[in-house]
Amino acid sequence: MSRICEGRVVVVTGAGRGLGRAHALAFAAAGAKVVVNDLGVDLDGTRAVGGAAGETAADNPAQQVADEIRAAGGEAIVHGGDIATSAGAASLVAAALETYGRLDTLVNNAGFLRDRMLVNLDEDDWDAVVRVHLKGHFLPLKHAAAHWRAEAKAGRTPVARVVNTSSGAGLLGSLGQANYSAAKAGIIALTLVAAAELGRYGVQVNAIAPAARTRMTERTFAESMAAPDAGFDAMAPENVSPWAVWLGSAASEGVTGRVFEAEGGRITVMEGWRAGPTVDKGARWTPEGAGEVALKLLGEAGVPGAVYGA
Repeated sequence: MSRICEGRVVVVTGAGRGLGRAHALAFAAAGAKVVVNDLGVDLDGTRAVGGAAGETAADNPAQQVADEIRAAGGEAIVHGGDIATSAGAASLVAAALETYGRLDTLVNNAGFLRDRMLVNLDEDDWDAVVRVHLKGHFLPLKHAAAHWRAEAKAGRTPVARVVNTSSGAGLLGSLGQANYSAAKAGIIALTLVAAAELGRYGVQVNAIAPAARTRMTERTFAESMAAPDAGFDAMAPENVSPWAVWLGSAASEGVTGRVFEAEGGRITVMEGWRAGPTVDKGARWTPEGAGEVALKLLGEAGVPGAVYGA
């Protein structure tokens, strides 16, 4: 990989495994200094690694990633705070500034799953998943943006980048994942608003909707995520990371407020909600009239993509 991020300081949340790990290693290979954030939790967000008897720092996946970066000649530090709390998110930004003196790119990636069909989904499972994915994007973004705004107002306009992580579930929905799908859809809206608000401060904000083999997907979509015996491994998380690195680099100048679907060797610009067929009566509709025109418009509209698992 080219040194496209030489000298940049990059924060990656949820960087201990899967996509986050691949991103952290790819940014380091591209010349960035990396803050590796991870709580080391299980797939459902419980039990932080390092907290049980007999576990050491070497058991922490974030430490393992940082060690791997350093062994390859790069620079990395570990941050083990909970980025879905304001204090944890603030300390994440502070770690980058105190260690490296700057922050250039934020990659929001942390998350976990608690899958249930809607009628069986507990309130706690809803709250936990929305918290880590959506609030865990908002708070690091808020604290990073406050720093970048201050820099811009001081006459040091940054070349700042934010890469958020959505999902096909956020674009189309996914059976058994109402909490996850809602959070990932919210991340897309957050991306659009942040891009519009922060551009004046030198900040670009984009999102990727990756399809890759991780702890979350290899259980839910075991057959489609299985590694092939030979040939190109389309579901390897490392396939997605070049897109994250480019979006997180200065080379992506002018690209903001966009969502990219990434899978294997394929990249797609997602166009989101756009106005389709429309009728304006210029007066109030009756329920019957509204229904009649709705059916006519639906007949003219494109067919929406299928919900995953349907």
